[in-house]
Amino acid sequence: MVGKKTGGRVAGTPNKVTSELRKTLKGVIANQLEQLPGTLEALPARERLELVIRMLPYCLPKVDSISGNYDSENSFMDWS
Repeated sequence: MVGKKTGGRVAGTPNKVTSELRKTLKGVIANQLEQLPGTLEALPARERLELVIRMLPYCLPKVDSISGNYDSENSFMDWS
């Protein structure tokens, strides 16, 4: 019976356990975010910096480097 559904949830029905778990986790994270400034202040400077560096990718988009060939004859920017 390949490709034939014989039981379980109907396609498109949300999983109740997953939605409840997500709701609970969102509450926990929201609570921790409110306490974050105080938690950071309590950490030694080195640990605080390490934690901030680890959180940066979640706050700022990653930047890709770009390269190009620019010849001075066709340059439209005046660097002087």
